[in-house]
Amino acid sequence: MYSEKVMKHFLSPQNAYRMLDADAEGSLGDPSCGDSLTMFIKVRDNYIEKISYLAFGCCALIAVSSMTTVLAMGEHLNDALRITEEDVIRALDGLSPMKQHCSNLGVGALRKAINNYYEAKRQTEILIKEVSR
Repeated sequence: MYSEKVMKHFLSPQNAYRMLDADAEGSLGDPSCGDSLTMFIKVRDNYIEKISYLAFGCCALIAVSSMTTVLAMGEHLNDALRITEEDVIRALDGLSPMKQHCSNLGVGALRKAINNYYEAKRQTEILIKEVSR
């Protein structure tokens, strides 16, 4: 049985689309259950300006992905990195123990996207320094 919030985010998911102009993305999948998720972020001044996702999986994964984007939207990257699986589960008014692994995918894909953003930014800064020499 799913909470009302889980069903709301499953039936009317927020931010579910492929962001073509994303600054970074992070993908995760769980081969044991077949779920996969890609999270996209657009960043301005170290804040998440836009966030979206594409998910393939169960009701819980769709709801977790939607809620993760809601929690991260507008957050400073460092604050978004602090979002936990428990935060997502709590915001959805709970998930059954059998479905809690889905929250790992949501938070993990978000963290991966942010880390990929930081890595791309670092590489760009290195290139700029090399060109400036």
